[in-house]
This record gives sequence, C-alpha cells and structure tokens, in this order.
Amino acid sequence: MENLPPTPPAPQNENVTARINEYERGCRLFKRAFVFFLILFLIGAAFWSGYEQGKQSSPASGTGVENILPPNEAIILNKTSQDKTVDFSLFWKVWGLLKDKYVDNQKLDAHALFYGAIKGMLAATGDPYTTFFDPKENAAFHEDISGTFEGIGAEMGMKNEMLTVIAPLEGTPAEKAGLLAGDKIIKIDGQPTATMSLDEAVSKIRGTEGSEVRLTIFRNGDEESRDIVIKRDVILVKSVRFEMKENAIAYIRISRFGDDTEKEFQGAVRQTIDKKAKGLIIDMRNNPGGFLETAVDLASTMIPSGTVVVMEENGAGERKEIKSLGGDVLGRIPTVVLINEGSASASEILAGALRDNRDNVTLIGKKSFGKGSVQELISVSKDTAVKITVARWLTPAGHQINTVGIAPDIEVNMTRDDIDNKRDPQLDKALEILKEKNEE
Repeated sequence: MENLPPTPPAPQNENVTARINEYERGCRLFKRAFVFFLILFLIGAAFWSGYEQGKQSSPASGTGVENILPPNEAIILNKTSQDKTVDFSLFWKVWGLLKDKYVDNQKLDAHALFYGAIKGMLAATGDPYTTFFDPKENAAFHEDISGTFEGIGAEMGMKNEMLTVIAPLEGTPAEKAGLLAGDKIIKIDGQPTATMSLDEAVSKIRGTEGSEVRLTIFRNGDEESRDIVIKRDVILVKSVRFEMKENAIAYIRISRFGDDTEKEFQGAVRQTIDKKAKGLIIDMRNNPGGFLETAVDLASTMIPSGTVVVMEENGAGERKEIKSLGGDVLGRIPTVVLINEGSASASEILAGALRDNRDNVTLIGKKSFGKGSVQELISVSKDTAVKITVARWLTPAGHQINTVGIAPDIEVNMTRDDIDNKRDPQLDKALEILKEKNEE
C-alpha cells in the first residue's frame, strides 16, 4: 500500500481556463493532451512568450499536433524572470523526432508518452511525494485510502533516496512474511529500484490476490541482502483496537488514520471511560499515517479546545495553526504514546501534539520516520490527479518533523529476537511507567 495519503483530497482551484478551436486534421487525442499539458506547464510561466517561440519553430508534419491553436485566455500567476526563458518548442521537437524516427514508432502509446512527460516534470522537483496519478494509479490510490485493496499491506516511502518500508500494516501478508519498518527494498521481482519513482515501485508491489512478489531487501545490521516472497491478498484494515491491561490501564492501538478511524477511536474512548481507566497507552508503532483531519479529531479528545495541534508552514515561511475542536475527555489520564521508525505523518502529528500540550504524556520507543510534508490532491481531469507537496508540518512547539522525526522521551529498542519470541519491551516499559504513576 502506498502512501496512505497524509491529507484528504482538496477541491481543485481552477487558475487557468482555456478554449481551443478545432484543428484541421481532427486529431482529438492530441488536442486534449496538448491543452492538458499546457495547463500543467504554464502555471507560473510566461505563456505568450513560450508559446510564440514554440509556434515559430514547431515541428513540421508527421506529429499530428502542428495545427493546434493557443488558448484565447490565460491567467499567469507567480511569474519570475526564469519563466521567460522556457521554450516549450523543445518538447514538441523531441515529440516529433520520437514519432518520426523511433524504430518502433507504430507501437508508441500517446497516452503513455504524455503521462510520462508529466511524471518526468514532477520528478524533476526531487520530491518523491509530488507526483501524477494516471487513471490506473488514481483508482488504486482511492482504494488505498478506503481501507480495502489488494497487495501486501505495507506503506512505502523514500528515505535517503532509497525505497524504504515505513511500516507493514498489522495482520497483513507483509507483516506475516517478516517485513520490518526501515527495510530498504533494493529489487522488486529482480528489478532494481534505484531508478524507480515511489509510485512506480508501489505499482509493481501491488497486484491481484493470490499472486506473489519477491522483494530483495537490505536490513540495518545485516551484511547481505535477503529475498522475501510475499503472497498478495485482499487487505482489510481495521484501524483501531482496544484492550484493557492490568492495573486499570487502557490500551488503544491505532494502525492508520483512515475514513473510519475517528468513529472506531470514539468507541475505544467510551470503553476507556466506562472502565474507569487510570492510565492510557496510545500505540502508533508502524502507523504510516493518513488523513490530517482524523489526527486533529483524535487529538481533540485528549487536549483542550482551541489548542494548537500542528502548524503548517508554506514555502514562504508563513505558518498556519490548526487547532483542536474540543472534547478533551481523556486529557487528565496519564498517557504513554508508543512510536517507532514506522510511525509517520499523522502519527507524528498526534504524538507531537500530545507531548507539546500536556505534562502527563510520555513518548516511548524509537525515533519516528520523519514524514512531515503536506500533500494536496488535485483532480486535473475526470480520472487523473496530481499530488503536490504544498507545506511542511511543525509540532505546536515549532519543531520540524520532515526528515527529522520525533525522538521519544524514553528510548527502548525492539530486537529481531524480541519479535521472533513475541516479546514487547516497549509495551512493557509503558505499562511499568503508568503503574508507577498510579502508585504515586
């Protein structure tokens, strides 16, 4: 599963409107493609300068696009001096050369070429979370956030420019096969991942129920890589689990921040209150994140109304405070939050909000993943979308999350031997801390 989305889809802001006349040869496919391409490329660009240059030196016949006319109107935002140097004719020259000279030009798929060009533009930002979803990828993305999909059940990300397991989801084939948070995936079915984008890698890992994928991984502490074969399955993710532990300590496990998480969490809150819990453990280990709104809703049950949950900082350094909505029914209960290398995004937001706003919260485990950027999902056509990083998260105290992560107050390791023998020293430490607080 890639990339449970950090923020919910946002409405599209139509900054560019365009109308195009019919061109002589009736090539409707290239007409739509060209308009779409210009819309994406010309936000922030000097359209008329770029277009006029391109028109004067556009490829001759054979490309199927020579008679396209420019839009009648365009609103250009955030123009810079650099924008004036962009000559879009280069794109069309290469397009024409490919159509004319490529050895298998009859096999070229115009849609694939077009989508590939857009992905290449976004990849040039160097941000693995800014990406384009073609129709197939867009459908898969929405399956992911619904909580039901086919695959291995692991969240992937890029760390130090390497494809990395953020977290295997609880009870999924990835977890059962032994995949761990922090594992570096160097091959997928024998294909090196070094040149793959994040979304390309995730697409290769996904697959139909019953099929298998072979992942070649490198694990911290190992001297050699290892292969793990995982049989794909239908992934059904229940995001919240409640349990009462000894000494009146409530345990709430949050595995992701999805559509149903807030509703499931409220059920756990009611049980915590009904059973008169004297201590609370919020377990967000191997939780790759999800919706920001869900993290804010959950934080609102544990911190006072109007309290800052997280700050959003844009590229200009401007900060926007996102505050709790009220409730605070659990705020007086001593709380331990469990985090590890697989805690990312919304998990880090909630952990940071609780620690920065309450004196009776302790973070235990390992340093979190450090995925603190904000993506906005924008529909750009009926079945395609673009996901763009628009800001970064800061904790209420102003601490950077992105690439840095959140360090626990008490660091406790979890070894492979612990996992194999079903020991949980991090949970044990949480229970110990809360028992001591109850005895004070």
